[in-house]
Amino acid sequence: MSKHDKTIQQILSGRADASIKFKDILSLLTSLGFVMRVKGSHHIFRKEGVLDMVNIQKDGNMVKPYQVKQIRAIFAEYNLIGE
Repeated sequence: MSKHDKTIQQILSGRADASIKFKDILSLLTSLGFVMRVKGSHHIFRKEGVLDMVNIQKDGNMVKPYQVKQIRAIFAEYNLIGE
């Protein structure tokens, strides 16, 4: 199981939203073809064909739990897992 597979499982399970590392999300979104820009503490990701943007911030070394929920919803809506 790759590092990205573990992160994807954590996101999709919905049981570990508060324990997903910020650097793991950055790496995963980049590997899925998202382009990042940084504005202050906000890391904003966009991808061609995805109308929603992903906006994440650090909470210590983790991603804020509500932002993980938003990422999960975007993955489901655009069927991004398995590309």
